[in-house]
Amino acid sequence: MSDLLALSSRIIDSGVVDEPVNRITNELSEIADGLAIVESFSHSVVLDGGDELAVFDTSHARFGPQVVEAIRGWRSSPVSTAVYTHGHADHVGGSSAFAAAYPEMDAVGHRNVDRRLDRYADTNEWNLRINARQFGGVRGDFGMGREAQQEYVPSATLRPTRVVDEHDTITVGDHVVELHHARGETDDHLWGWIPDRKWVFTGDFVIWNFPNAGNPQKVQRWPIEWAAALRDMAAHEPELLLPAHGLPIEGRERIARVLLETADALDELVAAVVGMMNAGATLDEIVHSVRVPDDVLARPFLRPLYDEPEFVVRNVWRQFGGWWDGAPSRLKPAPDAALGAELAELAGGAAVLAERAAALSEAGDHRVACHLADLAGWAAPDDAGVHRRRAEVYRARRAEETSLMAKGIFAGAARESDAVAG
Repeated sequence: MSDLLALSSRIIDSGVVDEPVNRITNELSEIADGLAIVESFSHSVVLDGGDELAVFDTSHARFGPQVVEAIRGWRSSPVSTAVYTHGHADHVGGSSAFAAAYPEMDAVGHRNVDRRLDRYADTNEWNLRINARQFGGVRGDFGMGREAQQEYVPSATLRPTRVVDEHDTITVGDHVVELHHARGETDDHLWGWIPDRKWVFTGDFVIWNFPNAGNPQKVQRWPIEWAAALRDMAAHEPELLLPAHGLPIEGRERIARVLLETADALDELVAAVVGMMNAGATLDEIVHSVRVPDDVLARPFLRPLYDEPEFVVRNVWRQFGGWWDGAPSRLKPAPDAALGAELAELAGGAAVLAERAAALSEAGDHRVACHLADLAGWAAPDDAGVHRRRAEVYRARRAEETSLMAKGIFAGAARESDAVAG
C-alpha cells in the first residue's frame, strides 16, 4: 500500500485528522501499478498506458510546469490525453505547460467547458477580484490573487479537442476509460471509471471537505445532482478512488462510506430546505434553522473548511426560489449608504454604531456586530475611526469561522476598512 493510501485509510477509519489531507507538494506518488498522482492545486492523476500516458486534470497555471516535471520523472512516455474533470482554473490552467511538453496531446472535456472558458474571458476582472477575496486569507493564495495573475484562466489554456456529452469512452493503452457527465460543483463535470481495475476518478465530487455546493460568489451549484452522481459511483463498487483534491482512498467499503455519507448529507440538507420552502418559510428562517449535525461535519471527509452548509442552504434557495429572500423591503431596497446614514442619525452618529458593533463583537455576537459595522461604514465611508472599528470586528469574525470562503470574505472586509483607516 502506498503511503498516501495508508494515511487516508488510517484517517477515515479512526476519524482523526492528525495530518494534512489537502496538500500541495507538486510531488508524484505511485498509487498502484501504472497509476500515480501529483499532489497539486488541483491534483493531476496519471494513468500509464504503456506507450502513452493520460492525465486527469492539469492543475493550475502556476503549478503546471512543476506537475509536468514530476510526471517526466516518473515515465518517459508522452501524455497523449488530458481529461478535464471540469473547466475550473485549477483543473485546466496548467494545460499550456502540458501542451508545450506534449504538442500532440488531446484535451477531452464536457461540451460546456468551452462555454465556461468563454464566460471566464468575458468576466475576467470579476473573477480575478472574487478569487483574490476568496483566497485572500490563505498564505500565498495559491496564485489566485490579482497581483499574481492577469488572466483568471490564461488564454493559452488548451481548449477541448474532443467533446463529451453525457457519456463516452477513451482508450489508453489496454485501458478502457468510461467518462460520465453529471452536474455538481459545475455543469461541465466528468468523472471517470476503469471497469477492469475498479478505479474511479472523481474530480471535485470528492474534495475531503464538505461539498463545494454553495460558494457565495460563484454561479449555481447542483447539490441534488451531486448526491446522485456520488450514488452512481458507489453503485459501481470502486476499489480505488482518485480525487482532484485530498487523499486517494482504497477499499470498497471505505469508499462506499465516503461516497454515500456525503450523498446523504447533501440529500438531507436539500430535503430540509425544500420542506421549509414548501411550508412557506422565508430564507431568513431557513438559514437560521437548517443544520447539518455536528457529528457529520466532524467526519474527516466532510469538515466545513472550504465551503459550508449555510452557503449550500442559500444555493438551494437560489435554485428553487430565485434571488429574492422574501423580505418585502429587500425587493427594491434603499441604497446601503442611505440606510446606514438614517440609522446612524437615529443612533447618534456612525461612531456610536461602530462602538456598539465592537461591543457586540467582544461579547461574541458577531452576526449582529457585522451588520452594525457595515451600517456605520456605509454612513461614514471616509471616517478613519469608524473603519478602524469595522476592521477589528471583521478580523474577530474571521477568527471564529471555519470555512475558507467565509474567512476570505471577512478578511477582505477588514482590509477594505484598514485602507480607509490608514
